[in-house]
Amino acid sequence: MTDAASTDTSESFGPEALESVLLQFVREIGASVCGLYLPSPDEPVMQLSLLSGVSWRIAVPWARVKLDASTPVADAVRERRLVWIGTQEERARHYPKLALVLPHPFAMMAAPITTGPILWGGLVLHWPASHPPTLSMHEREEIRSVCDRLGVILRQAADSGRPVLPGSEPRILPPPRTRTAGHDEAQAAVGFAERLPDGCCSLDVDGRITFITIAAADLLGVDVSDLLGARPWEALPWLDNPVAEDRYRSAALSRQPTSFTTLRPPGHWLSFHLYPDASGISVRIVPTPAAQNADPPRLVHPAPPAEPGRATALYALTHLAVALTEAVGVRDVVDRVADQVLAAFGARALALMTTQEGRLRIIGHRGYPADLMDSFDATPLSADTPAVHVLTTGIPSFFASFEELKRVHPPAVLVDGMASWAFLPLITTGRPVGSMVLAYDQPHLSTPQERAVLTALAGLIAQALDRAHLYDAQHQLAHNLQAGLLPRTLPRIPGLEVAARYLPAGRGTGIGGDFYDFIRLDETTAAAAIGDVQGHNVQAATLMGQVRTAVHATAGEPPGEVLARTNRLLVDLDPGLFTSCVYIALDMARHHACLATAGHPPPILRHPDGHTEVLPLQPGLLLGIDPAADYPTTEICLPPGSVLALYTDGLIEAPDVDIEDAIHSLADRLAQARTRDIEILANSLVDHAGQPALQSDDVALLLIHAR
Repeated sequence: MTDAASTDTSESFGPEALESVLLQFVREIGASVCGLYLPSPDEPVMQLSLLSGVSWRIAVPWARVKLDASTPVADAVRERRLVWIGTQEERARHYPKLALVLPHPFAMMAAPITTGPILWGGLVLHWPASHPPTLSMHEREEIRSVCDRLGVILRQAADSGRPVLPGSEPRILPPPRTRTAGHDEAQAAVGFAERLPDGCCSLDVDGRITFITIAAADLLGVDVSDLLGARPWEALPWLDNPVAEDRYRSAALSRQPTSFTTLRPPGHWLSFHLYPDASGISVRIVPTPAAQNADPPRLVHPAPPAEPGRATALYALTHLAVALTEAVGVRDVVDRVADQVLAAFGARALALMTTQEGRLRIIGHRGYPADLMDSFDATPLSADTPAVHVLTTGIPSFFASFEELKRVHPPAVLVDGMASWAFLPLITTGRPVGSMVLAYDQPHLSTPQERAVLTALAGLIAQALDRAHLYDAQHQLAHNLQAGLLPRTLPRIPGLEVAARYLPAGRGTGIGGDFYDFIRLDETTAAAAIGDVQGHNVQAATLMGQVRTAVHATAGEPPGEVLARTNRLLVDLDPGLFTSCVYIALDMARHHACLATAGHPPPILRHPDGHTEVLPLQPGLLLGIDPAADYPTTEICLPPGSVLALYTDGLIEAPDVDIEDAIHSLADRLAQARTRDIEILANSLVDHAGQPALQSDDVALLLIHAR
């Protein structure tokens, strides 16, 4: 393998270079499936951009992975570490929801693609179940090397102004060819297969029949020409059962031989034996003793259904049910529904609506232009529209063409450019909560099976939306509480410029205990405080408000006395939570500051010449533990041009990074910042903390610039 260090600027970059590297790497390391994820430029999502070794139909549910999801690739990217799941038992233990929808035996790995601090994507590999339960050191080194190389290619593409961005669907890498047969050899192979007493056929990676013997077609009761290019369970109605497609999925993912027996009506039992590899699946078809018949009857009209197979439908239901258990707010539900439903059912667009004050409000959509959705938003419930009709009647409507829709709803006007529609009521506990619209850009005749599956999906979605509306209401309440407890504006003090930032945690309730304050004492003096109350709940936010009130009440006293009085108050209140805090008294007439800390990360001072210093404050105990705790003070000079940075640990903490190293890293970023604009500086420091969806802790920052 070529190490990333050997990749120079003369090497090609872009999608073709990525494909070349991955094809060679997958072949050499023996992986059965490979997926390359790239971050979406618009949202905290990783999108599947390159895929090899498995059908896109199987991979659809994992086409978009939220960065805060509990999946191997999200964990690998978020925590910047290699994730290895060697057995089914490990998968069930660490990722139970993934194990539920992927019950097949195989090993898997996910790793981040980075160059320095910059994240470029994630790599996912599967191995057959025969792989040892642990990765060898050689395999780990090869994975590290290829991730480095992919990172260099992606960085070079970005530096050239042509970054590699994810598309709406991944590029499918071609399967490896074992060898290419000449014409005579190919004819000999066909003759060999035709002379075998049993039937056999070949499926490509996507499950389509690429070759079938006459004996196999006779056993199936269909002409060869009717089977080539079709998936067996779609071409043969009697084979459209969950077992057949599930065995195909199992063979494709595990790369282990498998088999099943099924009945071909009226009374012919056939055994199917599947032998997979990287290029597809060889299938041997054997009649059981009860099925021997010299002249099996043929199906006169084999009719491939224009719908997903039963196993596909069941997988769609299972995937959506699992995805919705992780959804919290309404936006989350819309994203997960769109990710799962559109691809699974071949729809082009989707819209979700709920009732509010006698109107139908669009709460989310995918595939429709925003201005079109705006024109339909707030439709009265008295309007004669399909979406209103299914909501008020509770009966789904399916229209294979606009003419059908127009006959039922004469006022309808074709404005979305679609050809077919499914309108589904969203009902939970017997109560309608909204409607869902699926639109197809080609004529689409929904079968009874598909209608039943979509109706079941609508029920799951309705329940999830009901929970999501409750969560959003609670979240908004929490946000209002948080906003009310933090200062709305900061006072102006001559000789000082102040900037503050607060970011709630990306996961959880969004209620945190981080706080900051800046208090004007007189014309030349002020006080500043920053702190972190233990926990991320309403109790933590309430205690934060009490701490701020205590600090305000004693502001003007020496910093050690302010913390000591606040500490005694918290001990008396006995909330069961502890608080860290830094309090600073500022005297701009003397360009002087006096500081005391209660177990809080130390402030960082940037001197006028640009170098930074982590202030060595004498430590004090966290507030709320010991009523007799003492809080020593430290005095520093604060000359014009200096910047004092106060922050909470959410700004600096990162997985597997020592806290001292993280503090000094922040000091380095502060030193390297070239801007003199305090607001721009504050933005750059919090932006470096990472995407909000990945933050597991609040972030508070207070910058004080002496002028």
